[in-house]
Amino acid sequence: MHAIALRHVTKRFNGTLAVDDLSLTVPTGSIYGFIGPNGSGKTTTLRMIMHILLPDEGEIEVLGSRDTEAARDKVSYLPEERGLYKKMTVRRLLRYYGRLKGERVADLDTRISEWMERMELPGLDHRPIETLSKGMSQKVQFVSAVVSNPALLILDEPFSGLDPVNAHVVKDGVLEMRRRGCTVVFSTHDMLTAEKMCDRVFMIFRGRKVLDGTLHDIQEQYGADTVRLRTAAGVDALRGYDEVESVNDFGQVQEVRLKGDPQAFLVRLAARTAIYHFEVARPSLQDIFVRIAKPREQELAGMELENSAQLIG
Repeated sequence: MHAIALRHVTKRFNGTLAVDDLSLTVPTGSIYGFIGPNGSGKTTTLRMIMHILLPDEGEIEVLGSRDTEAARDKVSYLPEERGLYKKMTVRRLLRYYGRLKGERVADLDTRISEWMERMELPGLDHRPIETLSKGMSQKVQFVSAVVSNPALLILDEPFSGLDPVNAHVVKDGVLEMRRRGCTVVFSTHDMLTAEKMCDRVFMIFRGRKVLDGTLHDIQEQYGADTVRLRTAAGVDALRGYDEVESVNDFGQVQEVRLKGDPQAFLVRLAARTAIYHFEVARPSLQDIFVRIAKPREQELAGMELENSAQLIG
């Protein structure tokens, strides 16, 4: 059984198409990444999965049911816009969220203690939320999403604003939920995290599905035309080559998209500068994302220039 199945789902707002004939399936027990530029339809899709919004066309099945009420207590959501009841103490707040999902207090107290320890939040049970640091509050909000032991956990930018230590703790929490059989869907702009954590990745662009599969399958689709290199001359060494389609400069390392033979390029480059690292690799998810989304940015920039010219004219 799939945890989520969307079949030919379409959603419009005042005539504007937000999601266009979208079909996808999320395997039970997987970590499934949602990626896409701002305004691409990610949030609308997530809200339809949670039945906050209803599709104009198509059907949505969650945990084996198309009934908007049936799976509600088994689905939990962590929004990107964090918000907790600031006057409540931590344990009281976590009990409240668990009770909303129909859990018994005795069961909740056991889970709360376990998750508080796992999230490295010792001795905070009776602290008001308003006295916690930002990182502590975000970890408490993560616990509020998992304390009911959901079958489906939907996370919107779960690592946003966390320092590396707290991000590591939350990452381990997400993996623990998967180990317990929970299906995890998370929306992120962090392509490296999506690469490392997700069993499958879905990308929506202009309301339509443009990627859906394992990272291996997606990279195979885009070929092996990327070279990662580090040279003595840095990015300046890459100027003037016809075979260089684009360069993503990271300062010490450059990712180069080539047309033609990488070995022939290596020979020509070695005649110009010392080469410390040269690797022919599949494109990263970040590179694939930019390849798909960048033309849209260029289109918008062109439209702005055209509008400006019309105004001036």
